[in-house]
Amino acid sequence: MLSAERQVMKRLFFATFFILSLGQFSAQESLIDTVFIDNQFSKVSKTAKISNLNSDKILQNATSLSDLLRFQSNIYIKENGRGATSSPSFRGTTAQQTAFVWNGININSIFLGQGDINTLSPLSYENVGIKYGGGSVIYGSGAIGGSIHLNNTLDFNRGTEGKVFAEYGSFATVNSIVQGKYSNENFSINLNINHSQSENDYEVEEKYYRNRSGAYENSTFNLGIAYRISPNNELYWQTQSYDGTQNYALLSEFSTPTKYDTQTFRSLLGWKLRENKLSNEFRVGYLTDDYQYFSNSGRADSKSGGSAGQYILKTDFKYQLNTNSSVNAIIEYNYLTSESFKTNRLPANRNQRSIAVLYRNNDFKNLFLEAGAKKDFVEDFSSPYLFSAGIEYLPADWYQLKLNLSKNFRAPSFNDLYWVQGGNLNLKAETSHQAELSQILRSKHWKFSVTSYFMDIKDMIRWLPNITGMYEATNTDWVQSWGMEAQIGYDYKSKNHQVKTNLSYAYTKSTDQKLKKQLPYVPFHNLNGNISYRYKTYEILLQGIWNGKVYSDSEESEKLALESFAVFNAGVFIEVIRGAKLGVKINNLTDQIYRTVYGYYMPKRNFSVHLNLNF
Repeated sequence: MLSAERQVMKRLFFATFFILSLGQFSAQESLIDTVFIDNQFSKVSKTAKISNLNSDKILQNATSLSDLLRFQSNIYIKENGRGATSSPSFRGTTAQQTAFVWNGININSIFLGQGDINTLSPLSYENVGIKYGGGSVIYGSGAIGGSIHLNNTLDFNRGTEGKVFAEYGSFATVNSIVQGKYSNENFSINLNINHSQSENDYEVEEKYYRNRSGAYENSTFNLGIAYRISPNNELYWQTQSYDGTQNYALLSEFSTPTKYDTQTFRSLLGWKLRENKLSNEFRVGYLTDDYQYFSNSGRADSKSGGSAGQYILKTDFKYQLNTNSSVNAIIEYNYLTSESFKTNRLPANRNQRSIAVLYRNNDFKNLFLEAGAKKDFVEDFSSPYLFSAGIEYLPADWYQLKLNLSKNFRAPSFNDLYWVQGGNLNLKAETSHQAELSQILRSKHWKFSVTSYFMDIKDMIRWLPNITGMYEATNTDWVQSWGMEAQIGYDYKSKNHQVKTNLSYAYTKSTDQKLKKQLPYVPFHNLNGNISYRYKTYEILLQGIWNGKVYSDSEESEKLALESFAVFNAGVFIEVIRGAKLGVKINNLTDQIYRTVYGYYMPKRNFSVHLNLNF
């Protein structure tokens, strides 16, 4: 074992011993029947805007996480053709300002500082959560525009459960999942295996476009185990393995085919202890992220790539001051390692630590207050002090007011710092100040909300040419983003009938303060909606999105702008026998020609059929 690795293992051992010793003084509030691994996510909903997509919502757009977020949120998804590299634009920011959070752990690439949505299968999770606005105090680097939460749960006292889902669609697309669960009073296990693949060879004849060499294939394995040692003492383990291949579509039949292979492994061991006024959750995590890029898919010697490893120690200690107020101390240590193969990136390691303090108070009638502060300590650059503050006010049963303020950041990635010929060790972290105000009105069947926000982002990291013409990473941009999000929902249920509908609209103005122009790939207008009607064992679904014109460059060039588009999907689902549901879905019902990235068109009308078995 290398000396650096020995030092890491020593640190892990002593930190584990110390924090677990503290845990002996912790214990439990009350017996619960579900282990929520990201225990902070539900708490932030008190003062910030969030949305939850449960397993039923996920199955409506099971083909990819890109589809799920595109049709069930106001996040603009930039997809380089169906199934290829895909990234979010959250409230006028870029992919680097969005944090991907797996069971409470930030999993953004340490190389690029972002995540690829199409390497994350939605079928791997019981819940996909979306937090709008900054959350760096809890979720770290990149949580500026928002965060996407991929959550697994472990239940007790549910017996044996199983699920089989199989989908077949146009372009030889196959999407499937096999899931098994077992739980009793003290033990829970959840096994999930899913596989997706597609020839993905669609055409858009009107634009002389063919998605050549765009096939993809991926498999994900998930295993979760929880054991209740006593009514106030629980252990859990969540692990995930992913292996996928994306072939990059060719814009010309004479182009050289390329592909990108990815393998990730994530493992998280946790210990929850709760009793009286004290509680503690301690977690040990190990994550790996490997990739291989082939500049010529037919030649093995064209391969380059990188490998990253991450060791995590994290403790969340809570003290209940009284019935209505509490203090949390969250301490985290990360050790990052990386290696590169035939790339211009230097091998690099990094130690980083953080401490955050959160205070929550519900002593006042109809008023909830929270405040947080955080300091990161990261090798190679100076990190800022961060804060968050929020208020929830409920003057009436039908009216809710939320106010949220925060300072957030994004740390420079390994590519930004260590890429030969362009990396910059003097980079500062990107910082953002945010304010958000939400007003929510409720009745028996209706819910209406309006959220306005403002963000001021400074020291955005960009790769720009220097005086020699060489591109290098530098802090240059000052971006201001402001906008409004409105949402209305209706839910009615009687004995045999149920109607659910949701319509949301977002206006986003995100301006480069130097150029006074809208950032690329940020639509001014976004509208999406879902409506479903269920009668006994039959269900009809209609969903749609409309995006206004999108500029694809920083100069607002009309020639390079993407046209506005509206896309609708429709589905019919029938429960043929109890626990067995058959579904047929038409995607892009009106045969719309559209694209979300310049040069790469998305499929026209296409079909899928699926069978969902629950037992």
